[in-house]
Amino acid sequence: MTRQAAGIQVADVPQRNLAGRLAGKVCVVSGAGSVGYGWSIGNAVAALFAREGALIFAIDHKAKALEPLRGVVEGMGGRFSGAVTDATQLEQVEKAIAQCEDQYGRIDVLYNNVGGGKPGGVVEMTAEAWRENLDFNLTSAFNTSKCVLPVMRRQKSGALVHLSSAAGNAYQRQTMVAYAAAKAGLQQMSKVIAMQHVEQGIRSNCVIAGMIETAAILRRVTAGFGGDRLREVMALRNQVIPMGRSGEVWDIAYAALYLASDESKYVTATEILVDGGLATPQLGSYIDMALARDHAAGRAGAAHDGFVPSLSA
Repeated sequence: MTRQAAGIQVADVPQRNLAGRLAGKVCVVSGAGSVGYGWSIGNAVAALFAREGALIFAIDHKAKALEPLRGVVEGMGGRFSGAVTDATQLEQVEKAIAQCEDQYGRIDVLYNNVGGGKPGGVVEMTAEAWRENLDFNLTSAFNTSKCVLPVMRRQKSGALVHLSSAAGNAYQRQTMVAYAAAKAGLQQMSKVIAMQHVEQGIRSNCVIAGMIETAAILRRVTAGFGGDRLREVMALRNQVIPMGRSGEVWDIAYAALYLASDESKYVTATEILVDGGLATPQLGSYIDMALARDHAAGRAGAAHDGFVPSLSA
């Protein structure tokens, strides 16, 4: 069979956009600032989007938090604008999104990054703390989506990407009931948005983050254990991750970039796990522990000859 007869040729291969994977796309990044020294997931996503040709409209509740990002985006020759906005307040979000549409005439991508949680179970957590956590992690994304979707409906295109957490899928040893509930809710909200708008050219997906090393995490660990124990505690944190290390903010940013770009044009109502294997149950661990005890005691048995009991038995 000749190459031509096989029905494939070079011209069929999608061409790389030299201007970037998001060239000319207007991207709203909600929660684009950072609460500490160094990179946050939000400003990493915004910076990577800008590097790939996006026009960035950044939202954060503190003006000071946006200035370092402005410097990075403009330093790469990108276009940056934004609004100081509390994403939990619908009226403020409405003004910010109207400002973005007035400035650029369209909105192609919404990336929702706002989030964070406080520990506590149903009994220990106050009703006020419960509402605050849900507002911060879920209502914020509801507000931005509510305001951006009418713009995308008019243009019959758009992509929403929401940052969720492995806490929304499985118990994470530390009880954070409101955070977990909100992140699980965010994933389902994304699916509903996706299916409601599938015929209008609008997609909605989540990136589910595992344990990512961010400025906020380092700051929190330092506050809780002291700077002299930072590396020790982070090493312990890494031990619970199958890959043996925390993720980087860029790991999340690249997943978000894929979902925001046209490369994922057939992807909607789903999630991408970026967690180093954290969410995958390790059901065989009890066998390993039993074998280790046998070895320490000098015992041998069928399991040592390669027999492994059924995990469901």
